[in-house]
Amino acid sequence: MTKAKGTADKNLSNVVEALEVEPVNSHHAQQLQQDKNDRRHQDSLNFDQPTDLEHQRSGAKKG
Repeated sequence: MTKAKGTADKNLSNVVEALEVEPVNSHHAQQLQQDKNDRRHQDSLNFDQPTDLEHQRSGAKKG
C-alpha cells in the first residue's frame, strides 16, 4: 500500500491541530495539559524495547 504524494499523516495532523488550541480558562488549560500527558504516556507504552532473546530460550544449550 502506498501513500498519496503531498498528503500529511492523518494522526500527525490531528495532534498538531490539538496542540494549536488556545485554552479559554484554567480548567480548559488543565484538560489540554492532561491530553498532552496522556499522549506522551501512550507513546512511551507503544515504544518497542529491544529484548534480550538469549534469556527467552529456556533449556537451550550454548555451544
